[in-house]
Amino acid sequence: MYAVCVTFHIRLDAVDQFLTRMHQQARDSLSKEEDCYRFDVCSDVDRPGVVFLYELYKDRNAFDEHSRSDHFLSFNSEVAPLTLEKAVSTFQDVSVGLK
Repeated sequence: MYAVCVTFHIRLDAVDQFLTRMHQQARDSLSKEEDCYRFDVCSDVDRPGVVFLYELYKDRNAFDEHSRSDHFLSFNSEVAPLTLEKAVSTFQDVSVGLK
């Protein structure tokens, strides 16, 4: 599996707008992409402008397809003006353990 972790720093006046669009993006990714297994959206309790994503894909190719999808490209252009900073990290050979 292939994990993607993204940290966004959002303009404080745009957090609600960003989160609304971000949650739609998560739903779209999970429903439209067979090889997107998980898409968590997390808000930082102590820093309201920080949003963390944890995404899990079948493999790197699935993530590359996600990055080229119409729904991602639309999302990315819509939230760009709301975003102050974005950091992306990727990890492969992910082992998932659930209790």
